[in-house]
Amino acid sequence: MVEYMRIGKIVNTQGIKGEVRVIPLTEDINRFDDLNFVFLDDEKLVKLEIEQVKYHKNFVLIKFMGYDDMSKSETLKDNYILIDRANAIKLPKGSYFVSDLINLSVYEKDVFLGKIIDILTTGSNDVYIVKDKDREILIPALKSVVKEININEGKMEVELPEGLME
Repeated sequence: MVEYMRIGKIVNTQGIKGEVRVIPLTEDINRFDDLNFVFLDDEKLVKLEIEQVKYHKNFVLIKFMGYDDMSKSETLKDNYILIDRANAIKLPKGSYFVSDLINLSVYEKDVFLGKIIDILTTGSNDVYIVKDKDREILIPALKSVVKEININEGKMEVELPEGLME
């Protein structure tokens, strides 16, 4: 289980007062309103206190304490914003963070199928991209297919629909 999760990426500065423009990497863009601080993934974790959060189009505009001009904020560009697990939103039962599902080992009746390397978001359900050394399998994230997820053991048990692997 990862300790820190990416929730945004700083892509540019915004104005001359030190704000940065962030692409949110979370389903709930308003979750930034509830944060007092975040961590910056800049080779080592750097804790930054949030002074103000605003929204403009599809971006989050964040003003960090101590970053009062454009030139200082420019140094934050291209870094990911992370939160620790204690500040993560509480998920309903049966829901998981993408970061917890990536690298899970996937099995069908004790046969190793591969590891989850990515997740596609489609209109109706997510699709897990599972890869082993020889092949890639697309597994729909449906209750009828995914029988058990055990994050602590790093394991997912599935029952594939007939014809999926052919």
